[in-house]
Amino acid sequence: MKTKDFYYDLPAHLIAQHPLKDRSDSRLMVVNRDSLTATPKQFTDLIDHLHAGDVLVFNDSAVLPARLMGVKQTTGAVIEVLLLNEQAPNQWECLVKKARKIDVGDVIIFGENTLKATCVTVKDDGIRVFKFSYEGLFLEVLDALGEMPLPPYIKTRLEDQSRYQTVYAKHPGSAAAPTAGLHFTQAFLNQIKAKGIEIAFVTMHIGLGTFRPVAVVDVKAHKMHEEWYALNTKEAQTIHKAKAEGRRVIAVGTTAMRTLETIAKEHGQVVAQSGQSDLFIYPGFKFRVIDALLTNFHLPESTLMMLVSAFASKELIFASYHKAIEQSFRFFSFGDAMFIE
Repeated sequence: MKTKDFYYDLPAHLIAQHPLKDRSDSRLMVVNRDSLTATPKQFTDLIDHLHAGDVLVFNDSAVLPARLMGVKQTTGAVIEVLLLNEQAPNQWECLVKKARKIDVGDVIIFGENTLKATCVTVKDDGIRVFKFSYEGLFLEVLDALGEMPLPPYIKTRLEDQSRYQTVYAKHPGSAAAPTAGLHFTQAFLNQIKAKGIEIAFVTMHIGLGTFRPVAVVDVKAHKMHEEWYALNTKEAQTIHKAKAEGRRVIAVGTTAMRTLETIAKEHGQVVAQSGQSDLFIYPGFKFRVIDALLTNFHLPESTLMMLVSAFASKELIFASYHKAIEQSFRFFSFGDAMFIE
């Protein structure tokens, strides 16, 4: 299985550069794995494909203003740092541009000495581990100095930073948004609950594992970067009960899916747990929990293209993507959605 097998050609004008005025005005491609069909609809039509007793599982991680611009203390060189994963109090694994300039012991200054980062570990692929020092609360310092880490394919400035957060975001820690959830308004969530559909939450802080490019020829040689997740007892019981009763568990986003499948792969069922996941889902994977998936459209040759090709057949996914292109769907983070049932 080769990485190039998951390539498709996408016209640049279909890459969504900004969110729609109303979150739920997105379109929806409904992909049915039984009938092998892909049907264009509106996002709010999703409710017609949900049944009383279904459990929708959302990732409630919140995006940090995790992109920081600083200067190297000794040389004044401008250094860009993206927070990825908090390994210990005030110690973060980071992706660094011009990482070759940063070695153990080097200090980066952000703002007017408001925040300092001392490199304590050098890793491959532009990764450095920093110990941060500051006064006050770290999240308040980040709010003052950091920027939302929009993907590089988005070239326009985001005026309203809240549009890169889900309406239910609760636990700060992600370097990217769980974008499948960006389509939901509170009003639409209320409609879903009124239909008898249950809502459950997991937390997975999105980092390099989700959006790191696949740089190997052979898919199986790719190694996922670890991402922290948590599922509490109440939510685990809700999901476990649904599975035991034969009701559908539907993941809103690939990170919700990966969290539950990580736990089930280890325990054989859904239990309360927290930890680090490096689960890589590609064709041939055995799904234990998820019965349907709501997701956005993903980059060619990405791990997420491989994931959706594992959940449906690769042929059905590519046929659905080609139809989405023909129908001028909007792609990627601020784009339209796909429901695989």
